[in-house]
Amino acid sequence: MITATNLAAPGHLHLGPLLVAAPALAAVTLGPRLTALTGVLAQGGQVVIGVVLNDLSSVERMAQMASVVLVSVFAVILSGVRERQVRELRWVRHVSEIAQGLVLRPLPPRIGPLRVAAVYLAAETEMQIGGDLYAAARTACGTRLIVGDVRGNGLTAVGDAALLLGAFRAAAHRQADLAELTAYLDASVCWNLAEPGEDDLARECFITAILIDIPDHTPTVQMVYCGHPPPLLLRRGRISTLCARQPGPPLGLQLGMPCHHADTFDFKAGDLLLLYTDGVIEARNAQGDFYPLTERAVAWTGERPDVLLEHLRSDLLAHAGGRLRDDAAVIAIERQYLHSHTSHQR
Repeated sequence: MITATNLAAPGHLHLGPLLVAAPALAAVTLGPRLTALTGVLAQGGQVVIGVVLNDLSSVERMAQMASVVLVSVFAVILSGVRERQVRELRWVRHVSEIAQGLVLRPLPPRIGPLRVAAVYLAAETEMQIGGDLYAAARTACGTRLIVGDVRGNGLTAVGDAALLLGAFRAAAHRQADLAELTAYLDASVCWNLAEPGEDDLARECFITAILIDIPDHTPTVQMVYCGHPPPLLLRRGRISTLCARQPGPPLGLQLGMPCHHADTFDFKAGDLLLLYTDGVIEARNAQGDFYPLTERAVAWTGERPDVLLEHLRSDLLAHAGGRLRDDAAVIAIERQYLHSHTSHQR
């Protein structure tokens, strides 16, 4: 286009120097081969202009042609470096997705008589996992879940999250009492922080968590609170906060043998339990206001767990301007009616 404009313009405007920009611009979006081809075409344009204007052997034309060659060489090199970095970034994201699948396994849409959905939003844009965690395990008579939040986010918190999730999956089937399971997990976190090389971090690291036991045939739910935000219960257009009578400290504070108490609440067919981490309620908008989870969630009572979380995810990101400052996880659990569960089992 520059060559044609140069030849068609009255008086033959001297646009040849602009051809040097063609390979430089190509390096921004194109690969090394196409960038090199762009440089060849730009050099060809210089030759055509030089032949038509009869100044191919002039010092000015030779200088312009040399500039195109030099810029083309550097553009090809930069294009190769950019493509290599893009491949590395794609590989890192691929590894991150694999790590997420191994550490934070997706929850199935149905667990016994429960309908379940989960959404995870990592604060680090290049990562799919951070310091928030959740997991579920089936027992002989019900379902156990854990939702937690490791202090910090990103790679520094993934190791502690993986440790706690591994301990939960290993012990959820064996520990008969929810309080005993909590004590075991607390000891596991403390043992990890007491290992050599972790002394400086032992007093700074902890994990807030809530452990839940939902029996299959009893319309109740048991919870042990470990410094975690209380869940919400959505029932027939109303919403309530399930606060603990005696919440315990976060896991890993090394407080000796803290006493963990299990609170029992009604959890009837059709009820929906909404669990979340503090990255949700501490998300701020441009004015500095926290996300009003309770006020927003009440508008979606009666929705299926997956539909509710889709609304919540979009609304939360809109409130935070498209990006969260902390990892955020939300889990919705609905107890189905007995006949619905029975028909599904058949």
